[in-house]
Parts: sequence; C-alpha cells; structure tokens
Amino acid sequence: MKKVNLSEKLSLLNDFWKPKIIGELNQQVIKLAKLKGEFVWHQHKNEDEMFMVITGSLTIKLRDQTIELNEGEFFIIPSGVEHLPIAKEEVHILLFEPKTTIKTGD
Repeated sequence: MKKVNLSEKLSLLNDFWKPKIIGELNQQVIKLAKLKGEFVWHQHKNEDEMFMVITGSLTIKLRDQTIELNEGEFFIIPSGVEHLPIAKEEVHILLFEPKTTIKTGD
C-alpha cells in the first residue's frame, strides 16, 4: 500500500487523450489523463464513466445538452449515453470506471 500524489503522476504524462491507470479497487480503475482538443463521439454500452476535473475546464457534449466542468467538479455519464469530451485548453482529469471500459466505447 502506498499513497498516490496526483501532481507527481501528472508530471509523468506527456501525451493527450492517453489515460494511465494509477489505482484499482473493486474491479474499477482510477485513471489520470491530460486532454487538449476534441475527442470523438462515443458511448459505453455497459459501463458508466466519471470525469473529474483536477485543473482546467472540460466541456462534455451530450446529444441533448452540454456540460461545463471546472476544477473540482465531476460528472457521471450513464452507460449508453453518447458523449464528446472537448478541452479547449489543456485540462487534467481523473477518470473512474470499470476495468472493462474501452476508451472509445463500442
């Protein structure tokens, strides 16, 4: 067992949109990522996904609304809901999701 320092782990990330696992619990993974730009529309058929903003701002477009997340805020996307993450500037996030989650969904 050891503690995890988010700043230290983030300093090791060099690529955008490539989450890295920093912890596991109960068949769930905790991932850190740096984002910048626009990802792709996707959905996760069988898994919910949580985005938590550590630094910066993240826009999550859904088909019927747009969610703006700022530092210290999180949003849970239910399984089956299409979403498009957008980071106008560099943003650092924490993801919490099942181990089986595929980055681009199905």
